[in-house]
Amino acid sequence: MDILTWTYILVGASFALYIGIAIYTRAGSTKEFYTAGGGVSPLANGMATAADWMSAASFISMAGIIAFSGYDGSVYLMGWTGGYVLLALLLAPYLRKFGKFTVPDFVGDRYYSNKARVVAVICALFISFTYVAGQMRGVGIVFSRYLEVDINTGVIIGMCIVFFYAVLGGMKGITYTQVAQYCVLIFAFMVPAIFVSMQLTGNPIPQLGMGGTVADGTYLLDKLDGVLADLGFAEYTSGRKGMADIFAITLALMVGTAGLPHVIVRFFTVPRVKDARLSAGYALVFIAILYTTAPAVAVFGIYNAIETVAEKPVDDLPVWVENWEKTNLITVDDKNGDGIVQYTPNPATNELKIDKDIMVLASPEIANLPNWVIGLVAAGGMAAALSTAAGLLLVISTSVSRDLFRTFKPNMSEKRELLIARISAAGAVVLAGYFGVNPPGFVAEVVAFAFGLAAASFFPVIIMGIFSSRINKEGAIAGMISGLVFTLLYITYFKFGQTHFGFSPEAVSPDKWLFGISPEGIGSIGMLINFIVCFAVSKATPAPPQHVQDMIQEIRIPRGAGKAHDH
Repeated sequence: MDILTWTYILVGASFALYIGIAIYTRAGSTKEFYTAGGGVSPLANGMATAADWMSAASFISMAGIIAFSGYDGSVYLMGWTGGYVLLALLLAPYLRKFGKFTVPDFVGDRYYSNKARVVAVICALFISFTYVAGQMRGVGIVFSRYLEVDINTGVIIGMCIVFFYAVLGGMKGITYTQVAQYCVLIFAFMVPAIFVSMQLTGNPIPQLGMGGTVADGTYLLDKLDGVLADLGFAEYTSGRKGMADIFAITLALMVGTAGLPHVIVRFFTVPRVKDARLSAGYALVFIAILYTTAPAVAVFGIYNAIETVAEKPVDDLPVWVENWEKTNLITVDDKNGDGIVQYTPNPATNELKIDKDIMVLASPEIANLPNWVIGLVAAGGMAAALSTAAGLLLVISTSVSRDLFRTFKPNMSEKRELLIARISAAGAVVLAGYFGVNPPGFVAEVVAFAFGLAAASFFPVIIMGIFSSRINKEGAIAGMISGLVFTLLYITYFKFGQTHFGFSPEAVSPDKWLFGISPEGIGSIGMLINFIVCFAVSKATPAPPQHVQDMIQEIRIPRGAGKAHDH
């Protein structure tokens, strides 16, 4: 069978599975909609958390960044993996014991203020919409290639699928759908990696194959360094980012993780605090399987791509190039008319442009793997993008219905709250689709912005809210606003200043970055501003009421933790 047939079969079968699970486990109450009734097993929750965590950025784009950035791409590996450990060990058990479904819910109660709750809702919406834009872009890329449709059409199809199982099933449907999605995405990521590792190095373990030797006895990484150097590029294993920027991006990704609302809410779906810790451990193992394989996939992909295209005749390029040219995600332009593809670091002479986001998806085709493997990767990419998109859409709907509407209408019926949650999820799907059609960057870059916003807004007020009884509502509100506004303005200025606001290229060049920190890492500075403002304002204003201080002390006591409160 051809690639398209295999893709229809595998993607169609996986979608049928997800929708079937959503129908079977549909939510009948707000507790099931928000926290799956609090009865998910640690193992299932660990798999669901891993699927929620490993978005299109992890599956589709992370290996692409590493493939084209080499050593510099390691910041994403370190930041996202380290951030999950930080979240699991430092925050999740305390938030779980506090017994609130959402971050704005925690902020509103901890800082005894509806104003703080509303500010937290605004922060959650900014973060979630920025993040979900990257997922919809990933959905569009998968559909555009494998279903041979326009990217915009692909985004619309993905919107319809997400709408169905996120709006119908709520957290209960999403949890069990994400268990299935994890199985699909990890299988789809590992199978081609094992195939290509065997093909290039004879080693079936990709992590070891990356450090192995190719047919001529040369180490693969040395071979890749030599190939890139011959073409005029920096060596793959050398870094070009400044140390301050590497540190800032890694830190922003780490602490941004700890403030991500769609991951935090997963720890409320298990019965006990002990189960929250256990599911965090399971999730870390499941996440590590993909994250330790991604660098190998990146090396295999970029090596094979260069070997099959660079310095080759334009009229005799492999089939995979022709397939991806139809999507406009790879272009070949014979500028000097010599009939040979020149791949160089100079944009004026470079004749080959490869979108970073296609590397994982194209890798099986580049390596001439069987068509069923190519279709499997398409299904995996869809699983990764849709699992996170669903979790984010649930956060958006929950923030609007529970944290916004119930703040102003506390006597609203459960049925009405559930209806508002579903309507807001539907609105979020439409808005997310718009950002998928008009993305502000490639997938992992957009997701990095979301992490930066989370780091600058949520992390300080959550960490100080748990470990300091002196921080008050005035400090929390001032800190969240200052951190979010600074980070948002910095990203907007340097990423969109030239294209949307007409600033000169010199005004928005990297030379003008604050302390040499890129927009992807500026959330670290935003976080520091938040900490400083929050602490200073709290010191200058009255301490929180005694009952709030007592409640904070109680959160930090590990014993006696029961089930999450049923609101």
